[in-house]
Amino acid sequence: MTKGLLVTGGTGFLGQALLQKLLASGRRPLIAAVRQKKTNLPLEVRVEWVSELGSSTDWTACLEEVGVVIHCAARAHIMKEESTDPLLEYRRVNVQGTLALAEQAAKAGVHRFVYISSIKVNGERTASNTPFHAEDIPAPEDAYGISKFEAEQGLVALARNTDMEVVIIRPPLVYGPEVKGNFASMVRWLCKGMPLPLGAVHNKRSLIALENLVDFIALCADPERSPRAANEVFLISDGEDVSTTELLRKVANAYDVPPRLLPVPVIWIQALVRLLGKRAVADRLLGSLVVDSSKARDLLGWKPVVSMGEQLRKMALHDARI
Repeated sequence: MTKGLLVTGGTGFLGQALLQKLLASGRRPLIAAVRQKKTNLPLEVRVEWVSELGSSTDWTACLEEVGVVIHCAARAHIMKEESTDPLLEYRRVNVQGTLALAEQAAKAGVHRFVYISSIKVNGERTASNTPFHAEDIPAPEDAYGISKFEAEQGLVALARNTDMEVVIIRPPLVYGPEVKGNFASMVRWLCKGMPLPLGAVHNKRSLIALENLVDFIALCADPERSPRAANEVFLISDGEDVSTTELLRKVANAYDVPPRLLPVPVIWIQALVRLLGKRAVADRLLGSLVVDSSKARDLLGWKPVVSMGEQLRKMALHDARI
């Protein structure tokens, strides 16, 4: 009997796209762990309801006859944080919840555990010509990045002491159809014709198209196709590093709208965002964050399946239909 594949966070932005990819490639059986009792997931996917992700979560039903786990679920960036101790909440879900699942998976005989981490484990910024590497000493700064790194450490220790393989993937910003957050806001601003003071930004940012990310995850979730991925850490990107100005122009071109970008000096924008207390926003818009994803190519023979332009055009077509 073929063992199944469990995807946590199956109704999320990444989880849904990943399940569609796995179904299209013929992976069966598929199990999705979700927090909503009602979902729109395909009938071919067995859905298991999990009320929360924490240290006491019982994963027994989800892990029955499962050979591979892809752990996408997490407490992600909270735009309006209400917790008085955000790090405590991130640790409860992202560290304790992840390790509880992994420990139960190892005991259940799961062969490989694929963990979707974050480039924030490496840090928040790079010099434009000095990319992050998988072998760099981690330097997370915010609560989310710290919790992801601590979960990674626990998984590495678990892999040393059990027969379960662990694969850690640290993506940068992910974009694709139905993306949310700051990227979605940027698209809305451009489509509304709002002038943006970002026409003279010469930073470099690595991004990863949703299709490229799910393709790489699917590869890592197939031990027969990727035996060399066992117990490795991968940084992954499109391989098309762009400045904020270049990205905005690419988005505008995909959506067939004029890019109204004002060439405001970066130093003026920095001064304004400091006054507004928005340093994190400034880092994303003005700073550089470049990753070296050559390990994925050299070790596993992986290459992107879509270009940045192709993924952006698919986003525009999707948005036009809804």
